[in-house]
Amino acid sequence: MTNRIHLGKSDVSVHPIGLGTNAVGGHNIYPDMLNEEQGKDMVRAALDNGIDHLDTALIYGPERSEELIGEVAGEYNRDNIVIATKGGLKFAGEEMVMDNSPSFLKQAVDNSLKRLNTDYIDLFYIHYPDKETPKDEAIGALKELKDDGKIRSIGVSNFSIDQLKEANKDGYVDVFQGEYNLLHREAEQTLLPYTAQESITFIPYFPLESGLLAGKYNENDTFSDVRAKRPSFKGENFKHNLEKVDRLRDIASEKDAEIAHVVLAWYFSRPSLDAIIPGAKRPEQVMNNLKVADVQLTNHEIEHIDKIFS
Repeated sequence: MTNRIHLGKSDVSVHPIGLGTNAVGGHNIYPDMLNEEQGKDMVRAALDNGIDHLDTALIYGPERSEELIGEVAGEYNRDNIVIATKGGLKFAGEEMVMDNSPSFLKQAVDNSLKRLNTDYIDLFYIHYPDKETPKDEAIGALKELKDDGKIRSIGVSNFSIDQLKEANKDGYVDVFQGEYNLLHREAEQTLLPYTAQESITFIPYFPLESGLLAGKYNENDTFSDVRAKRPSFKGENFKHNLEKVDRLRDIASEKDAEIAHVVLAWYFSRPSLDAIIPGAKRPEQVMNNLKVADVQLTNHEIEHIDKIFS
């Protein structure tokens, strides 16, 4: 499973296990996040151990994550690193405003290039759709940037199926990033079949549902952060979810793996889901994520997991 995969129809190829970097540079917003040197060390740990796909965004930090990744990338051979970032929004005071207009997207890419201290971005996503811009026009602007060599592949994130279809009218979308995990499987209805049909790589975020699918919690755990608002963590729902996760322990021990590895390995059985970007906060977590590549699930195990979480 360690073969490299291509992002959509582009010529960008990555190790299937990447690194989500929203904890890098995020201390401006989240006081318990990594300090800057810890964040940079974590990125180095990824690059030193074969992970080449770094997923960042303007809003991580904000802006600081891109700058720190640019600093670390400068220590390595740039040709061996795949940098993905996301833009198409701006800050008005505390408020985030979506802007997918062609002129704004072109400026956003130039700004990200400066922060990342690089001549090109391997994968640029529109992070969220705005209400005004026709989606195919927004993607048309990114196609021009691709033709100019500023970006190498085109992605969208958080688009509905209709918005994705409109964005991909000319077949230029390479990657879709959206919420998908064993507890949130809505993407299987329309998004995954469409991305498979159109040769678009589907990259899931929240793959471990904030740790719930990693088998890290028990029913006495309580949460006061964003998890407290997520339905998966509430009341009876939380208990039922813990029971389901517990049923993965046998498979995990048989594979000499952790529950998180089994869950992440299961995603690779989905059509068009070829790459994952689990986050981390410490170098040892980065190394641990790589163990997913060693977990080979049988068809019977894939079906069994499917039934548990159906």
